[in-house]
Amino acid sequence: MAKDTVRDRRSEWDTQGGQWEYRVLRIPPTTSGGDARRLLTDEAEYGRWELARLRLYAGGERRVWLRRKIIRVRSTLAETLG
Repeated sequence: MAKDTVRDRRSEWDTQGGQWEYRVLRIPPTTSGGDARRLLTDEAEYGRWELARLRLYAGGERRVWLRRKIIRVRSTLAETLG
C-alpha cells in the first residue's frame, strides 16, 4: 500500500509541471557489482539522486540514468519588506 502512495505523489508531481534533472553515469565492465552498488548508493544518499533507468550492454558496460527533482526556490524577502 505504501508503494501506491509514492506512485500517487510522483504522478501528482508530474501533472503539476514538476521537472527533473538527469545525469548519466557510465560504469565500465571492469567495475565489480559491489563497487557499482556502492557508487549508486552514495549518489542516492548524498546527492539525492534516484534510479531512473539502467542498461547493461553486450561488452559489460553499464549505463545508469539518475534523476532528481528540480526545486524552485521563491524569495520571501519582498514579502517581509512590503
